[in-house]
Amino acid sequence: MKDLITAQNLSVRHGPTEVLSNVDFAIAKGEIVTVIGPNGSGKSTLIRALIGLEPAATGRVARAPGLAIGYVPQKLHIDASLPLTVRRFLSLPKRVSNALAEAALERTGVAGLGARPIARLSGGQFQRVLLARALLVNPDILILDEPTQGLDQPGTAAFYKLIEEVRAQTGAAVLMVSHDLHVVMSASDRVLCLNGHVCCQGTPKLVAAAPEYRALFGMGTQGAFALYQHDHDHGHEGGDDGAACSHEGHKHEHV
Repeated sequence: MKDLITAQNLSVRHGPTEVLSNVDFAIAKGEIVTVIGPNGSGKSTLIRALIGLEPAATGRVARAPGLAIGYVPQKLHIDASLPLTVRRFLSLPKRVSNALAEAALERTGVAGLGARPIARLSGGQFQRVLLARALLVNPDILILDEPTQGLDQPGTAAFYKLIEEVRAQTGAAVLMVSHDLHVVMSASDRVLCLNGHVCCQGTPKLVAAAPEYRALFGMGTQGAFALYQHDHDHGHEGGDDGAACSHEGHKHEHV
């Protein structure tokens, strides 16, 4: 299997409501792909379906044999009263050695925090610890669902820089959901624009020029997209040098 994860004609329902309709998607080794869309567009549902946490109503999801996934969820609530240190958290659910745990913390820029209670971490530190935990599985792909939610602008920029460094060091693909449209240009090889179905997908520059993108987000980031230069604008296989845009008139209720 060439791609790490492939979705074909994927639809997902929550009760009678169709949240995702006829999604075709694939991500290859080493790519950084960002999923964008308005609130309620099905972004988190797509992520959960790709990793097997949401059942498909129609279509299928295929994952490469033996695929190792490092997952950072959108929200992870940990009771502040639990006496849980960073080091113990990194050994849930599977125990890891002190050496591996410290190496993961060092890689994500929070070395030396192993003895600190999880409840005493800042938002940025907690996100880096979550990323360290995801890296402990030696992932073929990192899947990040709005990993910078709640971080300030400097913290957000630093986290995305870290993601690019991790990709460069490990070769892992990265699939992330983001509302940070200004970051999508510099941090992504491809963009998937979602609104219950795939509106557009392709390089950031070409997606930004698509009428479906403009209808959802306006022209606020168009100037930034116009400045976008990326080595990966060319050379991807499978038609990634263009934006595939859907003109389907689907109307969905979203949750």
